Amino acid sequence: MENVEYVGKDIENLNFEESLAELERIVNRLETGEVPLDDAIDEFNKAMKLVKICDEKLNSAEEAIAKIVNENQEVVDFNPLDEE
Repeated sequence: MENVEYVGKDIENLNFEESLAELERIVNRLETGEVPLDDAIDEFNKAMKLVKICDEKLNSAEEAIAKIVNENQEVVDFNPLDEE
């Protein structure tokens, strides 16, 4: 996992992959136990915002997929593992 911080970008403007990568970076940093308490609290708050953002993006994607399926009035069984 890269140690990349998305400096200059508001977390609300990160895409799902960037949000998840930043969340993983924060978790890894906090797991070291070498983060000062004040920084750890700030990082934890940021992580909670990122969790919410990721959850909202996943829910939005799920709703978009459900809408497409409903518009086509068909159920598509998608399992890429069946292709192997």
